[in-house]
Amino acid sequence: MQLNNTLRLLPLLAIFFIVCNQPYNNKQLNNSGEYACISFTNDDTTSTAPYKTVRGALLGTRFSSFEELKSVIRIEYSHGMVTSDSTAPEYRMVRVRHCSGGREVISVLEQGINEGDFLDALKGMRYGAFWSSLSLPFRCPYAVMNRGDLKKIHTLSRRQPHLFGEGDLAFFDLAKLSAEHINTPDLAYKNPRDSTEKGYLNSFNHITAQAFATSCFSEEMTDFVADVHERFRHPELITGKFTEQQIADLEEGPVDNYVDIINNEWGQELGKQLKKKYAINHETTWTPELLANYLNDLQSYYSWAFQIGFEPFRPEDKEVRRFSQKINTVMKGRLNYNY
Repeated sequence: MQLNNTLRLLPLLAIFFIVCNQPYNNKQLNNSGEYACISFTNDDTTSTAPYKTVRGALLGTRFSSFEELKSVIRIEYSHGMVTSDSTAPEYRMVRVRHCSGGREVISVLEQGINEGDFLDALKGMRYGAFWSSLSLPFRCPYAVMNRGDLKKIHTLSRRQPHLFGEGDLAFFDLAKLSAEHINTPDLAYKNPRDSTEKGYLNSFNHITAQAFATSCFSEEMTDFVADVHERFRHPELITGKFTEQQIADLEEGPVDNYVDIINNEWGQELGKQLKKKYAINHETTWTPELLANYLNDLQSYYSWAFQIGFEPFRPEDKEVRRFSQKINTVMKGRLNYNY
């Protein structure tokens, strides 16, 4: 009987691989979001530095060092005790700010439960520690209450050929199509690194996923998903305690990851604007026309941010038609997730 109960709970726990920690209300606690600001460094276009021609979203491939990135964004580490009790664990968090074009986004990443905690929980279940494994979901009521929407985000974020057939598309594929739509190679690829996976494609991927998730669900939930992933994969981002090897690694080190964090925030801001523009909610029917317009608005932002041109998406594009079917199926709850 215990084994059968465990097996039935495995799909539910799989949801928690995505996220689990009560989210901050960044607007209230941290002044997070988009605000007016003055940036003398990043808005000075007289410099020959390649990142000076980029506005809003960032391109990680434009930075040659961590120090160079820190001349464009502000990274503030803080730590202290959770309570006045000297035996309490130390609490750490990092606040990352980016000001561009008179607007500022702020991301806060704090200590908390991460994907690894749920991997450990599943291990415990496999080896008979059933009740101790079950304690973890009860520490995360937000994920329990929102498990349906979290599963939908996961489904849209991953290729699911077992559900939608071969050639299924995810947010990454939409970002890849945008990268393929660039029609000003002379402007876009002056820096050869921009054509690599860590160039436009990586920036488009983060912004596309965050914008869609924010438009379809909420900024709070989208931020929640992103932060738990970062806590597990890159805990040093919170403490700032990087090795020299990590600092020198422009592909996977702090340069790449702090750029991703900032682009997540710009994606959320864009998602909020498009949510309002198209009155998007859980009941929205994503016609090919709506999806094409949404994707073209994303490309308009990329065009402004990176000063490059794009071929537009069209409602008749097979990828547009296919993803519109997927998002409608997911958002309208037509899949049986069995959890």
